Amino acid sequence: MARSPHAWSVRTARDRSEAPARARLLDAAEAVFARLGHGPATVADITAEARVSRAGFYVYFASKEEIFRVLAARVRDAFLTAQDVPGVDTDDVRAVAEASVGAFVAAYARHLPLLGLLEQQARTDAGLRELWQEIRERPVHRHARYIRRLAAEGRVRPAADPLAVARAVGALCVEFARQTAERPDTYEECVRDATALYLRLLGADEE
Repeated sequence: MARSPHAWSVRTARDRSEAPARARLLDAAEAVFARLGHGPATVADITAEARVSRAGFYVYFASKEEIFRVLAARVRDAFLTAQDVPGVDTDDVRAVAEASVGAFVAAYARHLPLLGLLEQQARTDAGLRELWQEIRERPVHRHARYIRRLAAEGRVRPAADPLAVARAVGALCVEFARQTAERPDTYEECVRDATALYLRLLGADEE
């Protein structure tokens, strides 16, 4: 059966999103933006870091601005994923707390330089401002819903309104993530302390 002359060259959206080269470009772009900043960074810097041709870059992204937006969305998704705890007994409040806090601290520490750049760019770019708001608010509101459910089941006694607790936990985790970014060897200590504070705010420390 004859193959269309274009069959090998036409990529579907799924192909483009799942290709290893795309993932390398995203990782490289994050490293380049962190090292050089948003303004000075170029597509050439990103392709050199990723060891992908310039033409290869444009298979997946239209511009430096587009790859930066995709990175921002990837960070948002990383924080939402941190609230999913595969392999952990979801009925075990302590285990869920430790796993989710650990994942959040690790994700925030990893993406800290990009987050600073994103906050800066969001001041003048409406699209990035929306993504920045999602990064800040979606995990908090999702967490607040989880706390409300636990409280309704009588399993926790939150120290304040669930949304306020979720915001407080997010803020303390950010501080521990900053410490982890500066001193990676303190990660386990940071997660332990952040988890203890979280359980106290949740009213589950004596469960």
